[in-house]
Amino acid sequence: MDVIKNTFPITTNITSAGKLEIGGCDIESLAQKHQTPFYIYDTHHIEQVCDEYVNEFNNIYDNTQVVYGSKAFANKSIFKIISEKGLGVDVVSGGELTLAVLSGIPPDKIYFHGNNKTPTELELAQEAKLTKIVVDGFYELELLNSLSKKNGIVQDIMIRLSPAIELDERTHEYTTTGILDSKFGFAIDNGDAEKAINLISEYGNLNLIGIHFHLGSPLFSTKPYELGIRKVAQFISDFNNFDLQEFSPGGGFAVPYTREDSPPKVKDYASVICNTMNDVISEFNLPKPKLVIEPGRAITGPAGVAIYTVGAIKNIENVRKFISVDGGMGDNIRPALYGAKYEAIVVNRLWDERPKEKVTIVGKYCESGDILIKDIELPEIKSGDLIAIPVSGAYSTSMASNYNMNPRPEIVSLKDGMDQIIRKRETFADLFKMDV
Repeated sequence: MDVIKNTFPITTNITSAGKLEIGGCDIESLAQKHQTPFYIYDTHHIEQVCDEYVNEFNNIYDNTQVVYGSKAFANKSIFKIISEKGLGVDVVSGGELTLAVLSGIPPDKIYFHGNNKTPTELELAQEAKLTKIVVDGFYELELLNSLSKKNGIVQDIMIRLSPAIELDERTHEYTTTGILDSKFGFAIDNGDAEKAINLISEYGNLNLIGIHFHLGSPLFSTKPYELGIRKVAQFISDFNNFDLQEFSPGGGFAVPYTREDSPPKVKDYASVICNTMNDVISEFNLPKPKLVIEPGRAITGPAGVAIYTVGAIKNIENVRKFISVDGGMGDNIRPALYGAKYEAIVVNRLWDERPKEKVTIVGKYCESGDILIKDIELPEIKSGDLIAIPVSGAYSTSMASNYNMNPRPEIVSLKDGMDQIIRKRETFADLFKMDV
């Protein structure tokens, strides 16, 4: 099946008996053991993608640090794999920062992003001795300088720039971040970036060591990276009041959500980014900085699969057939939020070769917009069938909510025929325990 070959984790297999296996585990058996809805992560897939990014980039630019964009999915077990593979982590909140520290990520490999870090979060970052606070605005510059002065330190920082690179229509406006009209970063085109760099040189407790920008996500073309790197490199070549030690073009690397998607390979991203870096270093006479890249979705997205059970089925003749599952926008809001597209298979009837019918897979939440997949062709579905939606490992469980007072699902890692719970299913009691 093309959908399994193109979108499911690398260890996915269909047995001679027509059973779906991922990580050596039978998915139907897992559904009986763990109860739906639940998410699985193929840890072998994660390990292989980590290695691929490290190797492909360092083969061309030998001073590359790969950093996992943890907002895609932050979890102790995942952070452990990330650390073992030599990756750093990109965090955007006090919670993600605390998890990274507790998971043993070295402070010099934690990059703290965010457009409105609170004083408490910045205090936490300095207590953890972070050397990579990525400053996002003038308010934060003043706040961090004052805090550093109070604590008697000179804080190493990077700043986030906005190079105003336009992206194609495949990147949704909600995930386009490197333009002028954005809440993120110091814009180059309106003079804010220049003002920020000059201001930092006047502060006594901040030390600018690097530049960061992030264009958006996902990017199905490598061209924006080339344009962004060139524009930012040309801009910073005019300054001699800071020592450029690190340069980050961010992340945004695309993954195939559907069988029709054909994003660049890791080696393609690496070739364009690394060769452009080498070119601009020579052209603008820059020191050779550490190159920092931040794949998030690319590491955990294709490794994750959501498993649901079909409940109610509603057929409106000549209009639509609704297939309701026991999850939905509470555990994956991406389709409702910005029209994300997914594939699906019927796990327990992979052998069914009968003509397919067009259906719409919806969730159990009290919203008409609670749609996971609209107008997908699948074999005739019955109540009790198992539905698997691949490439669900990024920005699904991390954006999950308790809307309608529904517990968030269990998360299970799979490897070599073994399954391990890495996040417990919430109970009803968990939903009320913070009430007073």
